Amino acid sequence: MERDQTTFGLSEFVTMEGLMERLERAVTRLEKMGFTMQSGMANGGCVNGIDGGSSQCFEAFDIVLKGPVSDYLNQSRAIGGEVEKHAEMVNKALQTQRTFLKMAATHQEPAETELQDLLKPISHHIQEIQSFRERNRGSSLFNHLSAVSESIPALGWVAVSQKPGPYVKEMNDAATFYTNRVLKDYKETDRRHVDWVRSYLSIWTEMQAFIKQHHTVGLVWSKSGPIAPPSLFDPLSAPCQPPPPPPPPPPGPPPVFTDDDSQPQAGGAMAQHSALFAQLNQGMDITKGLKHVSDEKKTHKNPNLRSQATPVKTKSPGNGNSPRAVAQKRPPLLELEGKKWRVENFEQAHDLVIEETELKQVVYVFSCNNSTLQVKGKINSIIVDNCKKLGLVFENVVGIVEIINSKSVQLQVLGKVPTISINKTEGCQVYLSKDSLNCDIVSATSSEMNILVPQGEDDFREFPVPEQFKTVWDGSKLVTEPTEIAG
Repeated sequence: MERDQTTFGLSEFVTMEGLMERLERAVTRLEKMGFTMQSGMANGGCVNGIDGGSSQCFEAFDIVLKGPVSDYLNQSRAIGGEVEKHAEMVNKALQTQRTFLKMAATHQEPAETELQDLLKPISHHIQEIQSFRERNRGSSLFNHLSAVSESIPALGWVAVSQKPGPYVKEMNDAATFYTNRVLKDYKETDRRHVDWVRSYLSIWTEMQAFIKQHHTVGLVWSKSGPIAPPSLFDPLSAPCQPPPPPPPPPPGPPPVFTDDDSQPQAGGAMAQHSALFAQLNQGMDITKGLKHVSDEKKTHKNPNLRSQATPVKTKSPGNGNSPRAVAQKRPPLLELEGKKWRVENFEQAHDLVIEETELKQVVYVFSCNNSTLQVKGKINSIIVDNCKKLGLVFENVVGIVEIINSKSVQLQVLGKVPTISINKTEGCQVYLSKDSLNCDIVSATSSEMNILVPQGEDDFREFPVPEQFKTVWDGSKLVTEPTEIAG
């Protein structure tokens, strides 16, 4: 009996000793996890998906949403009309940015190409908000729409790598140009518009404070966790999840659209997009559903079929004069808005002149074709955007003359200009004056560029700008120089 008690006591001791060892190991693991959590929270607000840090960051961002943004929505509803619709677009954009920040807090930063895909939803919101302003240029609330449209690019602070706070302030300053107009028009007549200005500007003021506290030197990504998924609205992936299924098998013949397809259905657009991407994922198998056409049935190889061929669908004569097509052609405009001269939508106009200029003014030339513009005096800068066969003659510019997305443009400098920039342009002739020979000419993704330097009184000598370059490694650095074929 005593032997049995002794055996039982030893067994109980061994069991207790094992439990103590397991407990010590568990405590050690918990201590390590606690150290990791404290380190992650010390690195900044929204990091590593830890409740302490990320919750503080999201609470701070939600304060902006529930405070200034909510007040802005209420003030916009009080005014109504286009301002209310615009405000709803802004709210959706901010909600999308919150989703992006949440992903950054729990995921590591992806590669540059994937990051651009993640930013597309925010970019889409910005474009939508700015397009709404352009579609409502005749609105009596155009200054309200312009204040939002000019400052909404502040949402792009998540892509600014160094100091996003000053970038947001710059966008806020762009809004004040138009909000000052709103205050001037309504300060003595309608208090609702004054409150609207205060509520909207406070959004970006609070956003600057949020960035300064949690993302001072740029967006903070998680240092651990999975790499961010390719799409912002994909479900968050977990490491233990199985890989996605393979692409679907190739379909049969092309789908036949019936009358049922024209009926509105919930999620119809998403279903069409899913089917489209499913077909694209087939790769080379996508052509299996196509039928082979023999040579005798091809109109370009059988002239007899050309007279017999009839189009499957005919376009009604009235489609060419649809309201949408007419709306796209905007009236010409030459006016001074604050410090900006706007020259837009001119066709075959060769007598455009801007005379009363000041040093702080800028000139923005947009969508002018087969026209000539002369700018007198000394101004800050000139921008030529989306123009064809435009002639520009100017005297003195203290900043920069920039040509973007244009074709067949000719510039003539009569006085001085420090910098001329040519981007995404096909065909650009630059006539320099004797006083502007030391200007910098910067070009990118452009072709058919020539610089004409004065020779004598009325003669010019033409020099082409190189378009083709050769880059070699000299042992310590890359050396780039124009190739001989580029001139």
